[in-house]
Amino acid sequence: MRREPNGPALKNPSELPARLELQRPARILLVDAPAALADLLRAARPKESETLEVEARALATVKEAFDAILLWREDRVGSRAVMEQTVRRLAPGGALWIVTAMRKVMGPRTPAVHRLELSDLSKGLIHHGLANDREARITAWHVAYRFVGRAT
Repeated sequence: MRREPNGPALKNPSELPARLELQRPARILLVDAPAALADLLRAARPKESETLEVEARALATVKEAFDAILLWREDRVGSRAVMEQTVRRLAPGGALWIVTAMRKVMGPRTPAVHRLELSDLSKGLIHHGLANDREARITAWHVAYRFVGRAT
């Protein structure tokens, strides 16, 4: 996995794994996660658990299903294809966290006009039976939205 030397500063890093509930699932997949976040999550998880990191362009090589997935995605460009591939790797009953850059902040590389928003994510995931049920602040510029299967 390609690592950026200077990733974003995480907000309350000691509480972040618990807020995302990513210390419990047996298998998690991190897609395009910054090194600081990936290292933090890996350290907070039991040694016997599996944490796989992959770049979005290499998602096709991942064949297993995961109990939880965290996808770091700021830009709308190509996001539909990445979300479709990501959802295919989510185990039934699993949770999908998607981290996006907030619209009204300056700092992320992606210009505000090209950033993904909750409405974009909800529209793209509703036909998979996934609905947003919570969010968590990741950095001063980023928020994560959790999507889980809707109760029927």
